[in-house]
Amino acid sequence: MSEDRSREFSGERIREAASDWVRQGEDIRRRVHDLTLLALRSRRFDRREIREVVRAITEGATLGADQSRTDLRKALSEAFRGLDEALRQSSEAGRTALRELVATGRDFSERELKDALASMRKIEEDFLSTVGQVADAASERVQPELRAILDNARRTGTETGRQAAGTMTEFAQRFSVASLDVTLSGLEAASEFGARFAQAASGVLAGITDALAEQRTERTESQRAASQQDKPGPANT
Repeated sequence: MSEDRSREFSGERIREAASDWVRQGEDIRRRVHDLTLLALRSRRFDRREIREVVRAITEGATLGADQSRTDLRKALSEAFRGLDEALRQSSEAGRTALRELVATGRDFSERELKDALASMRKIEEDFLSTVGQVADAASERVQPELRAILDNARRTGTETGRQAAGTMTEFAQRFSVASLDVTLSGLEAASEFGARFAQAASGVLAGITDALAEQRTERTESQRAASQQDKPGPANT
């Protein structure tokens, strides 16, 4: 990761951007989603970095919602959904990266596979616990609304959690992994396999981000062209 990109997506800058988007109240879900993906792309694919991005996004969103004239619950809910969708895609990138590593035929132990899968399973837990910590420190106006959103997510589940569950099921079946209740060590300790996994997942996530950006650009250009066609031509004299 370049130094310029690191500064561009520092925690403070992520908070400021999230706060601005939510305060403006327009297309919150998409803007928070895109900001989250870009921030995740700029960092190593591991739990610590993901937690830092989640915290910065959520802190910014709560500040922006508190200052916005739009409906508070709706603004926070849209920000939460945008964050959840970005984390789902991050989890999807991890799943794809594991598939690619397995397909290369390189040696790795069952413990390393367990560590990678357990780390991905923890993404939802880290997501919800970090949002909960931000809720505890939020203003009296924001706190009950964010807690209500969080309680509902814990009851009904998140897109991030459903993606992670699918990954767990796939690899447990493919490799007959008997138990995934392991203590995270190998991946977080930057083992060779953990480093390869993080690099591969970051590459997949970059591809997802680039593809989404291209789709949005094409959609914007199409809408602009359609708008130009709808404009009446000069009147004949």
